Amino acid sequence: MKRLLTILLLMIPLASQSQEGFSTLPPQGLTAAWWNVENLFDTRDDPNTNDDEFTPTGDRHWTRRRLEAKLQGIYKTLVMMDLPDVVGLAEVENNYVLRELCQGTPLSQVPYRYVHYDSPDRRGIDCAFLYRTDRFTVTDSRKVNVSDSAEGFFTRDILVIEGVTSNGDSVCLLLNHWPSKRGGEEADMQRSRIADTLRHHMIALHAKHTGAAVIAMGDLNSTADEAAIFNGIGFGADSVSPDGIRNLTKRLPLDWGSHKYQGEWRYIDHVFLLADSTWKVLKLKLLKFDHLLVDEAPRPGQRPKRTYLGPRYEGGLSDHLPLLLKLARAK
Repeated sequence: MKRLLTILLLMIPLASQSQEGFSTLPPQGLTAAWWNVENLFDTRDDPNTNDDEFTPTGDRHWTRRRLEAKLQGIYKTLVMMDLPDVVGLAEVENNYVLRELCQGTPLSQVPYRYVHYDSPDRRGIDCAFLYRTDRFTVTDSRKVNVSDSAEGFFTRDILVIEGVTSNGDSVCLLLNHWPSKRGGEEADMQRSRIADTLRHHMIALHAKHTGAAVIAMGDLNSTADEAAIFNGIGFGADSVSPDGIRNLTKRLPLDWGSHKYQGEWRYIDHVFLLADSTWKVLKLKLLKFDHLLVDEAPRPGQRPKRTYLGPRYEGGLSDHLPLLLKLARAK
């Protein structure tokens, strides 16, 4: 029955439903999604960033029609997630594409708002945050600069959100998109430095908000056992740091991953949690919806269906699969 409802939601815009088209009941806990939506650019050239290829006349021939198709696909995916309370996104260019997602698709019938700050990334892609105002109140937001200007190293900021659920529980989120491994040992050192910065901010937020759940989500461009994460956060063999930070991603099945590289699935998207024992993880799930995948011929199996495969327009949504976390706090 639930699958039938999901199919109907995809066929009928939310705008044509009644005001009861989404649940306004107080949730039990918090549902949080993370997704790298891969190059969510508008179609205009920003002279201050390297976004030229994502314009109608650029190498990708990125048109309004293709942008709208991507936004509709993201909206439908959020519906299939049952419209999470909060959503962290990576590779978002600006407020314009977030506004088009929240107001220019049937998602406008759900009370989503967004938080976004420009970062020093040379391509102009940043982390962003969506939240349902009936489920979550943002009390503060800011960006943490983790670039190294002295070394000419510029990357995405960490987006920090402080807020309260509709049940009155404090929740803090730190959204990350770490630099890739290009650059070898220097890039590894930078990712380890960023991991240490993240750890300090998680600890500070947990101390600031008594009883809060502090959640870090992101595309870290590293698997859990690589030094950037393992040493930078200080995880032990049990995936728990001396500070109590848990890597929840280690719970996910090893035969899949959030990203596929050279035929191998890997989890380079992660969820970390720092919270006391009153918070329970009800679910952490890798979402493998059919429309997000495509056969990987000539290799066996499937891979994420990308917007572009190399220079060719493939019409998919991302080279990453999303993660969905559900937490609840015992009262």
